[in-house]
Order: sequence, then structure tokens, then C-alpha cells
Amino acid sequence: MKYGIALFPTKKLQDLANSFRMRYDSHYALIPPHITVKEPFEISDDNLPYITSKLRDIAKSSSPVEIDVYKVDTFSPQSNTIFFKIKEHETLSELYAKLHQEPFEENTKYKFIPHVTIGQDLSNDEVADVVGRLKMKKIEHHEVIDRMQLLYQLENGSWTVYETYRLGE
Repeated sequence: MKYGIALFPTKKLQDLANSFRMRYDSHYALIPPHITVKEPFEISDDNLPYITSKLRDIAKSSSPVEIDVYKVDTFSPQSNTIFFKIKEHETLSELYAKLHQEPFEENTKYKFIPHVTIGQDLSNDEVADVVGRLKMKKIEHHEVIDRMQLLYQLENGSWTVYETYRLGE
């Protein structure tokens, strides 16, 4: 089964992200606004108890994560994804690093760019138009996230929480 690990921000930031996602994100109905800290990966049913045990250990040894959203950006031209960019904070970088070492695979496909997606699967012209307008808006948000979630993907492509881990307990 396919799993992933994410941080869900507060309702305030989710509401702000969703105000854009409703119009610009083709995955709006599949998962709430989130920060991906571990890209989707496969776990067999036999290995799931071991992985959840490791995640509990990682959560206990990790501090709550500070995030500062400070602008709108895009991955264009590699991807027509629009997002709220998050400043890299030591607490977030450390959690990310722990989730990319044994027993987890290292992410070699992409550099870690902390973000909350607000738009995807748009045309090049739409991305340029939307990003141009949103870069003029002042976006500032700070919060501390004290939980991470192990998610699994359902047959319809949506994601749901399998287990929540409190950071720093």
C-alpha cells in the first residue's frame, strides 16, 4: 500500500490555502493542505508495525516544527505547481532528515523545498497569471506544528490519516 508522511497546519493556514486550492488545485478533494515531509512510498502489511514503531521513535526525538510562510512561488518550468513557500527552519529540516535515513529511503529525486501547495495541473499561461497576481499579495504566517501524520492512499486517489504522532513527547 502507498503511504506518505505530512504535517497539517492550523485551520487558519488551511483556510487560506483552500481559498486558492478550490480554484487552482486539481487535488483539492483528495487531501487537505499539508507539508509533505516524506514523499509517497510503499509499505507491506508485514512491515507496517516496524515502520510505525520507528515513526513513534522519530516523533519522540523530534521537536515541534516551526513554519514561516512568507511568499507565493512556483516550481515552473519543472512543474506547474503553485505554493506557499516556507522558510527552512532547523526543526523542519531535522525532522525531514530523520525521515530520509534508515529504515526509510533517501529522497534523491527532489531537493526539499518546504511548501503548501495551492495550485497544480494548470497551463503555463494560468501559472504565469496566477503567480503574477499572488506575488503582489503579502503572505505572512507563523505557527508551530506539534504532530505528524502517516497517511495512506485510498483506491480513489484520496489520502487519509493512518496514525498521528505527537512531536517531542
